[in-house]
Amino acid sequence: MIAGLTIGVGIFSLPYITGKVGILTMFLYIMALTALVLFVNLLFVEVSLKTPNYLRLAGYARMHLGEFGKYIAAAFSAIEGLGTILAYIVIGGGFLYGLLSPFLGGNLFIYVFLYFAVGAIYIFLGSKAISKINFAGILVFFAAIFLVFFNGLGSLKLSNLFFLGDSSHLFLPYGAILFALWGATMVPEAEEILQSDRKKIRRAVILGTVIPGAFYFLFCLMILALSGGQTSPEAISGLQGILGGRVIAFMFLAGIMATFTSYVSVGLNLKKVLWYDMKVKESVAWLITCFVPFLLYLLGFNNFIKIIGFVGAFALAMEGILIVLMYRKISIKRPLFIYPLILIFVAGMIYEIIYFLW
Repeated sequence: MIAGLTIGVGIFSLPYITGKVGILTMFLYIMALTALVLFVNLLFVEVSLKTPNYLRLAGYARMHLGEFGKYIAAAFSAIEGLGTILAYIVIGGGFLYGLLSPFLGGNLFIYVFLYFAVGAIYIFLGSKAISKINFAGILVFFAAIFLVFFNGLGSLKLSNLFFLGDSSHLFLPYGAILFALWGATMVPEAEEILQSDRKKIRRAVILGTVIPGAFYFLFCLMILALSGGQTSPEAISGLQGILGGRVIAFMFLAGIMATFTSYVSVGLNLKKVLWYDMKVKESVAWLITCFVPFLLYLLGFNNFIKIIGFVGAFALAMEGILIVLMYRKISIKRPLFIYPLILIFVAGMIYEIIYFLW
């Protein structure tokens, strides 16, 4: 369950980033950050099990860190949600453009607006139907990846994998990989489904973190072996000269389904955070959820790699810090690893802010 919900839009950025830093550097990053995220997730398991009721992050923060902690958690959850929706609008609109523009024409903005508008309507209606097709979107996405692999077997070039990368991009993978791996919000849901069985929850969290990490690396290898230096920021359009038109169209369709269902799910969750946790009126919560990301897009924030890197290294890292502080609060002893973990997250936040604004 956790693995399926963790694998999302972040995967599309990783082959391009791998092309910048090299296979070995990316492998080391994925290994290290998978271990880091797994460790934080297991800390959250302990926090969740020692807290009565099933809560969202803001609820846990209020119980263990007070009202101030609750509002910090809610604020950063809102930043995470807004940034994630912006990323979905950018890449989902791009997929829609790639799929339909060869037949209907039109510029990129038209398709981005269409993607945004349909999602905003779903979020306004609070549609429950989206959860029913979310799983179908994931299945289509995986089917598309296998289709690319089997159709591209004859075009794989292992020589595309043997390069060292550019040292000037050394820190580029951090935020994007953190974004792609992060699944801490699934821990309370796992606890509820598995009825607080510590052993089963820990096993689910371990598999749900390690499987995406391994899958991401294999995905990077496959895309790079196919497109090499032509690898695009969203992984798909760079394959157009290598695979058949039908395969690329199916990839775009799968990307639209996978990102759209997640876009609406994140939007519905963010609307609830603003409405319930931050006491914003429902109509205003919808306006903020949908139109702030679109306004940011209009203002020129349309670099997919920078967006997810910022969200991963800034908002999600802050969630990690809150989880670490909550674990410290419930621990009888004061574990020494707390401070190095916080330092890693803070250093990543500083770097990503500089990179995002540069």
